[in-house]
Amino acid sequence: MARIVFDLDGTLVDSAPDIRAVANSVLAEEGGAPLSLAETVAFIGEGTSVFVARMRAARDIPDTEQKRLHAAFLPRYQGAVELTEMYDGVTDALRALIDAGHVLGLCTNKPEGPADAVLRHFGLEDLFATRIGGDSLATRKPDPAPLHAALDALGDGPSLYVGDSETDAETAARADVPFLLFTRGYRKAAVETLPHRAVFEDWAALPGLVAAL
Repeated sequence: MARIVFDLDGTLVDSAPDIRAVANSVLAEEGGAPLSLAETVAFIGEGTSVFVARMRAARDIPDTEQKRLHAAFLPRYQGAVELTEMYDGVTDALRALIDAGHVLGLCTNKPEGPADAVLRHFGLEDLFATRIGGDSLATRKPDPAPLHAALDALGDGPSLYVGDSETDAETAARADVPFLLFTRGYRKAAVETLPHRAVFEDWAALPGLVAAL
């Protein structure tokens, strides 16, 4: 059976509204205009430090304020779950994969604390045998090290990575792991431009795709 590792934001859950609320609370204290949801989605994907840098640049806040604003962002992000929604069918698909004998892991650029808060909020924490966050290692995706770490923790067997974005596709390619692309997440580029083994927009289709692969 396979080792299947999942991204979190934009793959299992739509967390952009919560991330936007955190960002806008920080910007409000700086006198900056709030981010739109579209801006927020565009900035997600490469960890909190990159998100804050993009947020800051979009509001003409100088580089010298990066460390301070990142420090203001992180504690508010820890429990930001109330506006986050899980995509339909996620729990059933994950349980079906486990029932089929597969072992599941998580590899996200979201820091461990906020990631664990989301998993607890939706009752998903016991479905993943290992979890690698954006602050678990010295590097983040698209460096392949976090994905390799998650797969190594799951033991032996065929491997798959499931994600929604350019960062996820690049991570899988650099790790030489087959990639399954969820098309309703935070991807900016056209599907055909991203390397993938299969695509899906309905979580109910995922167990069948895994079986076929």
